[in-house]
Amino acid sequence: MDRGGPQGRRPPGRLGRRGGAGTADGHPAGGPDADGCLVNAPPADGERERLARAALTRVFEPGDERGGRWIREIGPVELIRRLVGPDGPAQALKGMTATRLAGYRLRASSAAPGRDLADVAAIGGRFVCPGDQEWPSQLDDLGDARPIGLWVRGRSDLRLWALRSVALVGARACTSYGAHMAATLAAGLAERGWVVVSGAAFGVDGAAHRGALAAGGATMAVLACGVDVAYPRGHAELIGRIVEQGVVMGELPPSDHPTRSRFILRNRVIAALTRGTVVVEAEYRSGSLVTARNAQRLGRFTMGVPGPATSGLSAGVHELLRGEGVLVTDAAEISELVGEIGELAPVRSGHVLPRDALDAASAAVLDALPGAGVMDGRDVARSAGVSTDEALGRLYELHSLGFVEREGDGWRLTPGRTRNGGARRGGT
Repeated sequence: MDRGGPQGRRPPGRLGRRGGAGTADGHPAGGPDADGCLVNAPPADGERERLARAALTRVFEPGDERGGRWIREIGPVELIRRLVGPDGPAQALKGMTATRLAGYRLRASSAAPGRDLADVAAIGGRFVCPGDQEWPSQLDDLGDARPIGLWVRGRSDLRLWALRSVALVGARACTSYGAHMAATLAAGLAERGWVVVSGAAFGVDGAAHRGALAAGGATMAVLACGVDVAYPRGHAELIGRIVEQGVVMGELPPSDHPTRSRFILRNRVIAALTRGTVVVEAEYRSGSLVTARNAQRLGRFTMGVPGPATSGLSAGVHELLRGEGVLVTDAAEISELVGEIGELAPVRSGHVLPRDALDAASAAVLDALPGAGVMDGRDVARSAGVSTDEALGRLYELHSLGFVEREGDGWRLTPGRTRNGGARRGGT
C-alpha cells in the first residue's frame, strides 16, 4: 500500500486538522475506516476507543498522569477529538496551557493509529487496551499513570501470564556474581511455574531472561521503545527468542525510540505487573531501585539478593534490605514469599552429620571417650555422668553404628573416624 497516498492527500490513518474527514468546524465525525482514518460512518464504540488510545500513545509520554486523568474524565475518543479540533474545547481541560496544547497538537497531527495497528499486526503483534479480556487488571493500581494501552508481541495471553509473575531486575554493568544469581533465580522460578519479567537490558535483565529460557520456562520483556525495535541491538536475538517463547510488550507505538526518561517510566509497569520485584545488583543511583520503590508503593513484595559488602553494585540492594526489602537467596525463598499458601521454602540447615541422629545420652558417652587411647567402661560412665550399666549399653550401640571399638577391657574411638561419624580428613 502506498502509505503516502495520492498527491495532496493526507496519509491514511493520520489524525489531523488538515485534510481529515470530519465536520465543517474540524471536529472528527464518526469513526475510523480500515486504515484508521476518521470517516462519517460510525464504527463500533470499542474500535473507536482502540484507535483513539492507539493515537494517544503517540501524543502522551508513558506515565503522563495529566493525560491519564483526562482520559478518565472524558474518555479517549473525546480527548483525541479535542486535541485535533478547535482550541476552545481542549483549553477547557483542567491543567491545559497554551504551550502544553501546542505540543500535544503537534504530536496528534502526526498520529496514525490505523497504520500503527496494521504495522504491529504485520509482525504478529496486537494492541491491548484497558477493558480487554487480555488486559492485566493489576496495572489499574497505577491510577492515572497506568498505560494508555500496551503494544504486545508473542502468542501467550498477557493477563494469564502476569497472574503468576515475578520481576528480576538489576544493574546493566553487573558482576559475574550478579549474572549468575539472576540466571539461577530465573531458572529456579521457571521450574516452579513462575513467569520471569524483566526489561531486556544488558546485565541482570538479560541474564534473567536467558535463565528462564534455558530452563524451558516463561519470560516477559517490558521495553522502553516500540515492540518492533530491538534495543539494545546486542539483544536482538534474545528479544526475538522472547517473542517466540514468551511475551514482549511496551507502551510506545511501533518504531518509537527509547530515552532515559522512558526507561525510568517503564519500571513502574514492571512493578505493577508482577507480584513482587527482586533486585539482584544495584548501586545507590539505579533504575532498579526505582522499580523496587514503585513495587513498595503499590503494595507488592520487594526483595533483594545480598552481595559483598565491599561491592558498590551491592550497596543499593543492601540499602533496600535495611528498609522494607526482604532478603532472598534462591527461587524457593522467592516463591514462598509471593506464592500461594503452601508454597514453602525448605527448612535451612547445615550439613547433616551421622552423630546428629544420636540421642543426648549416647552423644554424652561418645564425647567422654578421649581423642586417642583407650578408656575403661567405668571411667566412661563417670565422665559421661551416667551409670556403668547405661554406659556399657550405649557403648555397644555406638559400636554397632561404627563410632567406637572394643579393645581389651576398654573402649576407643574407631580409627579413621571423627566423633561426628565422618572419616578424618586425609584418612581412609
